[in-house]
Amino acid sequence: MWTQTDSIQAPPPYRLGFYMMRLSVNATRYTTTRVIHLGVCLPFSCFASDVAVIGKLAAGEFAAKHSSIEKVRDQHNLYDMYTDPVFWILTAVCMIALILMILGTGYDYYLSNVVIRKKNVIYDLEKHGKLDHLTNSNGKALNAVQGKVYLPVPVAHSSSNDVQPINNNNDRESGLQSTSTTEGRQLSIPEELLLSFSVRANLKVICDHNVGGDTISTVHGLRAISMAWVILGHTCIVLFKYSDNMEYRKVVEKKLLFQTITNGAFSVDTFFFMGGLLVSFLYFRTNAKGDLKRLTQGTRGFVAGTLKFIGLLVYRFSRLTAPYMFVLGIVEISMKYFHTNSVFEPPTADHYNCPNYWWRNLLYINTWFPVEQMCMLWSWYLADDTQFYIVGGVILVLATTHFKSAAFALISLLVSSWATTGYIALVNNHMPSSDDPLALFDKIYDKPWTRLGPYLIGMTVGYFLFKTDCKVKMSKTTVVVGWLLSSACLLSLLYGLYEAELAPATAAAYSSLSHSAWALGLAWIVIACSTGYGGYVNKILSWPLLYPFSRVTYCAYLVHPLVIRLTAMNLDSPFHLGKDIVAITFMGQLVLSYVFSFIVSVTFEAPVVSMLKILSPKKRRRI
Repeated sequence: MWTQTDSIQAPPPYRLGFYMMRLSVNATRYTTTRVIHLGVCLPFSCFASDVAVIGKLAAGEFAAKHSSIEKVRDQHNLYDMYTDPVFWILTAVCMIALILMILGTGYDYYLSNVVIRKKNVIYDLEKHGKLDHLTNSNGKALNAVQGKVYLPVPVAHSSSNDVQPINNNNDRESGLQSTSTTEGRQLSIPEELLLSFSVRANLKVICDHNVGGDTISTVHGLRAISMAWVILGHTCIVLFKYSDNMEYRKVVEKKLLFQTITNGAFSVDTFFFMGGLLVSFLYFRTNAKGDLKRLTQGTRGFVAGTLKFIGLLVYRFSRLTAPYMFVLGIVEISMKYFHTNSVFEPPTADHYNCPNYWWRNLLYINTWFPVEQMCMLWSWYLADDTQFYIVGGVILVLATTHFKSAAFALISLLVSSWATTGYIALVNNHMPSSDDPLALFDKIYDKPWTRLGPYLIGMTVGYFLFKTDCKVKMSKTTVVVGWLLSSACLLSLLYGLYEAELAPATAAAYSSLSHSAWALGLAWIVIACSTGYGGYVNKILSWPLLYPFSRVTYCAYLVHPLVIRLTAMNLDSPFHLGKDIVAITFMGQLVLSYVFSFIVSVTFEAPVVSMLKILSPKKRRRI
């Protein structure tokens, strides 16, 4: 016979199940309806419908009048990832990537050792004075002049007998470069493709403290700061959702500095602005150098423009999609698991949407559909930015031959975006001063036709910097006024609506123009810093320490919501909010997000970028 004493030492004689009830409570003391999640342990033989009946009976007559059970989750249909084809596809992809990274890194070290051995041979010959007796292929003696040894340099596609000096006192790095040029051979395409997976080479590129001549260094700082801002906003959203003192949000929302989080949507506008800036600036510079002629050899007019556009589109799709689809697969598996195993409900229905609507993400059109059907909610930015890239690509290709038509198209799109956003905000009575920033997510927040302004302004700034070659002369008065106006614009957008009450028409105008106004404030910062009038701001935004974090921003954006979700969904009790817990959680999410972003970037993004350069090379690599 089983007794209460036995229960201390032995488990119950029946299998237990864990059930989560979602309750909607509307008592007289509350001005709004509350949602409560209640976890209960009952015999595993109970189903969700049985638990709902038990809950209603246990609540009593009074509670039944003021509450209702919306949903009950049981554990009768547990998710087994080992039976999911997506899990095995991701496992295979990871294994293949790991093997390629091992082979690529090993081959990289092997080639480095070959170069070192060649360098040591030349050093020994120099040391013993035997280089004067060496002859080249024409039988002429090689000469040592002024401490330098001249050796024949084979140049690809050239029959001239060029020579390159090698210093007797070269350091290790310059010696490697000289030797590889002097006695080099051209690497084959398969060899270079394998080297694209070298972890050492990719980390060296990511962590390089130098930037190319065609790069606007200020962008690196803006990226890093904006990414930290995005992570802060998303961390707060999740903390508020899974906390036991949700009233804490109403307290902090009354503070002025909390407007930094409330208006975090401007951080995304910063990315849109930078996207348009770089696309325009780099396209015009590349076109001016004639590098795009390789895509249009033997063609002119419409055909040449079409080939340029296709080249831009293929490069974009190839670069973004590999890490994107990998993270999407992880999101699908993890949310399926947490849907059946976590104490809390997933924040979105990714466990259902990703298996059914993943193809919309692959085509970057997921923002055309209702938000309830969106997989990876934060991927709306990628869809919009890609759509902007397509529109911008058409304008840029058109601008090379019909600049006035391209300018007219850009201005028309900008004005129409303003008008559309204002109309939607007015019809829906949107009040940015009091409404939740995500209140009209499906109508204003994520739609490309309402967020296009900053991208087009960025394209305009990129063209301006190209035409001026980042050389603009401004008076001291102009510089001071420019910085004052830019600072006033940005700060007023961040904190100007604090405790403000707007009329419907004014609110609609603000919703329509605020994103573009933010981009105009950033435009001055980029122009001033790029033309030598940035001062300390330019030093901060161009700080080399920020370059590695900037280069993995894309992967950080992909993985950071997943890291935040994994933290919350693994809890067995809610957060208890406070300033300290929010700050500590944010710092942890920031560090973890960048750790994983470096891993994803080295595994997927960096190799793809390297392979794209190899498949359309300017010069073949030599060893």
